[in-house]
Amino acid sequence: MERPEFDSIKDFEEFNKYYWYREELIKICKAHGLKADGSKIELYKVIEAYFAGEKILPQSKNSKKTRTSRKKVVTELTLDTGLIECGFTFGPRFRDFFSKQTGEERFKFNVDMVATVKAVKETSDESFTLGDLLDIYYGKKTYAKYDKSMLQWNKFVHDFCADEATLIFDERLKAAAALWKIVRESDKPKEYSHELFEKYKEDII
Repeated sequence: MERPEFDSIKDFEEFNKYYWYREELIKICKAHGLKADGSKIELYKVIEAYFAGEKILPQSKNSKKTRTSRKKVVTELTLDTGLIECGFTFGPRFRDFFSKQTGEERFKFNVDMVATVKAVKETSDESFTLGDLLDIYYGKKTYAKYDKSMLQWNKFVHDFCADEATLIFDERLKAAAALWKIVRESDKPKEYSHELFEKYKEDII
């Protein structure tokens, strides 16, 4: 089944069957007067809310400036310190703080922590604390998940090139892109398989 136009899709479940680029999600949100910035996963949430009858509207620039001007200088970090309040970054100061909290000598922020910090900052959520971020690290809470769908194309190309049958193409990346286009505009799983290649190889020559 080919991907239909957005306005002909009945619900979010149907919408979610298809692959959408971030640029396409932005266009959809702008066309319907919705919030059109943020990560791909955040745009999906805006569209999910739209199908549920809720419109998440763009945030005015003035409200962002007002919130930014309230930022304080925090010298001592605790688990109750607000992430916005302390001007959180992924620099050494905060890495050292989490290193002490976890006992991990070489502490590394995981991808869900990165996605969460981005979401907290974009929504100016002043209630979110460093303790909450620690809970994200341990998997005790979920705030914003890393959008793994962004890796689908990379994995698709890797698996395509790993299949020796695709050596029949001089320009394998171009062939992979043509096959990916077929997959992404359908409700098929967004992954490569040899069976998929055999089915469509005549269409991508």
